[in-house]
Parts: sequence; C-alpha cells; structure tokens
Amino acid sequence: MIWSYERAGVDLKKVKAAHSTIDRLIQKTYANRRGKTEKVLVGPGHYASLIDLGQEKAIALHCDGCGTKVLVAQMMNRFNTIGIDCVAMCVNDLICIGAEPVTLVDYLALERPDADMVNEIMTGLVKAAEMAKITIIGGEMAIMPDVIKGAVPGRGFDLAAVCLGLVNKSDVITGNRLKSRDVIIGIESSGIHSNGFSLARKVLLEKAKLDLNKRPPELERPLGKELLEPTRIYLDAIMSTIESTDVHAIAHITGGAFTKLRRFEPYARVGFHLDNLPDPPPIFKLIQKVGQITDQEMYKTFNMGIGLCIMTAKKNAEQVVSSCEASGFKAYDVGRVVGGTGVRVDVNGRILTL
Repeated sequence: MIWSYERAGVDLKKVKAAHSTIDRLIQKTYANRRGKTEKVLVGPGHYASLIDLGQEKAIALHCDGCGTKVLVAQMMNRFNTIGIDCVAMCVNDLICIGAEPVTLVDYLALERPDADMVNEIMTGLVKAAEMAKITIIGGEMAIMPDVIKGAVPGRGFDLAAVCLGLVNKSDVITGNRLKSRDVIIGIESSGIHSNGFSLARKVLLEKAKLDLNKRPPELERPLGKELLEPTRIYLDAIMSTIESTDVHAIAHITGGAFTKLRRFEPYARVGFHLDNLPDPPPIFKLIQKVGQITDQEMYKTFNMGIGLCIMTAKKNAEQVVSSCEASGFKAYDVGRVVGGTGVRVDVNGRILTL
C-alpha cells in the first residue's frame, strides 16, 4: 500500500485553502494602523513578516512550533532537544529574509504539570537560544488536560514560540532580485528536522511497528534518536554569507519541502530546477521503502538532506559554499533558477514537477 502525506492526515490542498482564508481575513487588520508609523512591509506568505519602524529598521516576526515531533519525544520520554527544534524553526525562517534574530517568547501547553519534563524542555530552549544568540524574555505555560492528550498518558505537551528579529530595510531579502541562471546552494540538514512527522510516524511506527529504542539495519543508531535529532540552526552560516556575498533569496526547506521555493513567485517570476541534489540520508530511504512512497511525494514532504537553500549569482557560488563550510555546514551546488515558474527535481534522470 502506497503512503502519502494526505493519507497520513495532512491534505496540503486543504492546508493551502485554509492559509488563503487566514491571509484574506488578517489583511483586513492592516487598516487598524493606517496613518501610523508602523506599517506592514511584508505580510503573510513569506518566511517571516516585516513591520516598518519608520526609520531604517524593520521588525521581523515569525511564529512556529515543532509539529508532531513532540509525540516522538513523549514516546521516548526525552524532552531535552525539542526546545532546539522550536527555536530553530523560528530562527531559520527569520534569517531567510535577512533579519538578525533578537528575542523569543514561548508557549508551552501541558496535559499536567511535570517539573522534570518542563525542566528538560526549557533546557533545550535555553541551549538553542545560546546557539542562536537570542534572549528568551517570557512566554506562557498552560495546563489543559481536556485539550492536550499526547501519545503517552501524562506526558502530553505542545511547544510553540514567536521570535522577533531586526533588519535594515535596505537589507531585506525577499527574492525580488532572483534571476534566471542564478545558482541554488543547498545546505545539509541534520535529518528529518521538524517536518513530515505525521507521515514518518504512520509509516515507521504504525505500519512497520518499528521499535524506537532499536536500530534498524539501515541506520547507525536507534530509530528514536535518529528522529529526535534536533533541527539545525543556520544562523552563523547565513549571517556570514549575507555579510560577504550578494544573496538573492534564502529558503528554509520545511513543511512542503522543496515546494517552499515557490514562496518567491510573487516577487520574481522564476522557476527552480534541482538537478544535483545529494543522495538522501538513510532515514529518508527507510521511510520511503517502508511506506512505498513515491519519489514525488518524498520531495514534496521531506527535506531529503537539504535544510536550507541559498540563491545567488553563479560567480558567487564558490564564496557561498566556502562561507557555509567555514561555519561548519556542508553545502552543495544543487541546481539553477530558471525561466517560467514551478519547481522541478531530477531524481535518477526522471524530472519530477512539484
């Protein structure tokens, strides 16, 4: 039986329709600040939103969580890395528009108060804040036993955050300068990151009934540790790159995988051809084999080993790769910006349209 994200409970067409409804409604609120200094520069649809401060600076805002990865943390009774995922999901989106992350507030919803679990979750958040060079200035903890159930009785929780960044308006990166023949540099992921877990869990844990504490032959460590590997925080690589190189666009490869590149279409009428992606890490091969998942579904759902993409002129490609590798990240020339629109991926000589 062939599995898909939709069969796992995530219908991307319906998600997109919901996003459209949300966008249409919230844009009505822009009139609430009409005539004021703080106007919306970039609204919903990009990796982060921007508010004009009326001077050279703009505020960047992004809200995100860890998805159903929290369920794996509950099943493993291991909570010290999930906070890293939460911070990474916020910070990585802010840097995509050129903003420097500054501070964060978190929202932790619990099935019941558990001091040890809260300590582990917060330890991860604090560690990630140090990695991202940001402060955590507050948040909210809610105890909601009737709402938060989770995968293990008593361990239910959800974690989300809002992160704020600052950027000079002249340095904002929206993708409006993308050009045909720009190169696409992909930066390696640390694995599945924080997206696609609804499908991964259904396939690995429910269909194949794999044990999280055991090591499948395809992996080098137990499955649970592989799945809980924290999302990488790309701050250092991106900040050093945009300071030294002319970057045209940056894409965080998260939910929807490489279709995320289409977020630039409102800013530049270009397409993306990925014809040199590295071999996917073993975790993705395992998910695909067990779930009999098509290549197209895999590249629409998972990062497949690439967590972030940087688009720049061909003459800058070597500098971008060097800058990323100097910050401790492997980087690859994975494709080209092309004319037209859409995303195409070359998988073993077959061209997939995402």
